[in-house]
Amino acid sequence: MALFKYGLLIMSFFCVYKAKADDLLVIYQQALEADPRSKSAEEKAGIGQAQKGQALGQMLPQVAFNSNWSGNRYTQSGARTTANPTSHEAVNNYPGTRYYLSLSQSLIDFGKFWAWRQATKVEDQYETEAIEAHNQLLSDVVDRYFSELQAEDEVYFAKTEKLATEKKLEQIQKQYAKQLLKITDLYAIEARLDQLKAAEILSESKRITAQASLSELTGIKSESLSKLKDQVDYPEIQGDLKQWIEMALSQNPAISAKQKAVSAAEINITAQKAKHLPTADLQLNYYNTNTGYQSSQQLPYEVQVAAINVNVPLFSGGITSNQISEARYRLEMSKNDNEATVRAITKEISDAFSTTNAANHSIKASQRALDSTSKSLEAMDKGYQLGVVTISDLIKAQQDKFSAKKDLAISKYNYIKNRIRFMHALGSIGEENLHEVNDWLEKS
Repeated sequence: MALFKYGLLIMSFFCVYKAKADDLLVIYQQALEADPRSKSAEEKAGIGQAQKGQALGQMLPQVAFNSNWSGNRYTQSGARTTANPTSHEAVNNYPGTRYYLSLSQSLIDFGKFWAWRQATKVEDQYETEAIEAHNQLLSDVVDRYFSELQAEDEVYFAKTEKLATEKKLEQIQKQYAKQLLKITDLYAIEARLDQLKAAEILSESKRITAQASLSELTGIKSESLSKLKDQVDYPEIQGDLKQWIEMALSQNPAISAKQKAVSAAEINITAQKAKHLPTADLQLNYYNTNTGYQSSQQLPYEVQVAAINVNVPLFSGGITSNQISEARYRLEMSKNDNEATVRAITKEISDAFSTTNAANHSIKASQRALDSTSKSLEAMDKGYQLGVVTISDLIKAQQDKFSAKKDLAISKYNYIKNRIRFMHALGSIGEENLHEVNDWLEKS
């Protein structure tokens, strides 16, 4: 009966574990539609495009038309005189019109030109940041997907080892009741069972955290995720680390965005300095009206003006000088941000390279350890039945086997997460990497 109960619990848990699941591509599509960070990055790229258009518009002709139509009533009261002792009023109603058309075109304005150049660089920066935001999303999807799988595996291993230990406890209790075992054997198995119950609670908490982390990307709680296939080839990353670092520094979009920010900051200094320079613009005006000062009635007339306006800045209260100082500080900030990003990417590519290859070796070692601990557990179980092995040795052998299973699963997940992290740091991550990893999953 106990054996039937144990098998039923394992089968029920396994059925839930193998239910129809979402694979990596499904989660990615959900994240692509819901992730606010990547959407904000795309909107920011649109802002950069609009700002460049505004800067360009400052150098193009500025045309304005103004018109006015009015109804006017003019009343003049007459004064009393000796000849005319009664006052009188003169009233005149008349319409009034004004038309004003102006065209202005900058001829010389280096400040506007450099502002446009700066806006162009900022647009490039924002577009590159949007690419990096998408790359970050790809990396986050893989990392959180397999972190949840790892947490689910830890729950599964904790449950299965607990069930196996409960089964063994029932056997020992029966043997103890027949006075075939010492009380210390019973205490040992009960202590191990308490440890496993605590481990199950902890692993369940980790699983909830991992699920919430993945849901943060998608806005949806996935009921189940596709699991890794048992037989997957996990190749080692070949090549020289220095060459990988050089490649990352030349093509990583995060670094490229910071470099564009430095270029924009350098141009901004030039733009601020240009405010000291004279400006010239062409102005064409056309004015037509039949109303004069204070809407007084007069004969229609028109004025046509063609002029070149020259403006020479002399003193602005120190505003321009301080704007130049601000631009210089911003340039230094941009350089520092760029240097920090370069160092971070260098560290990231180095760490991901070594960690991925370490996980590759760990998978092989963990597989060998699992084979060894499985054989050891079989031998210990037989030895225990023959009375030549203590219950503590048997518990240790069982613990070693489940630990080897857990280590093997974690090594596989670490390999996948760090390989994608390596591709992200390298700047060459793409949807094809997700398709590759998705092929390693079981088809539901």
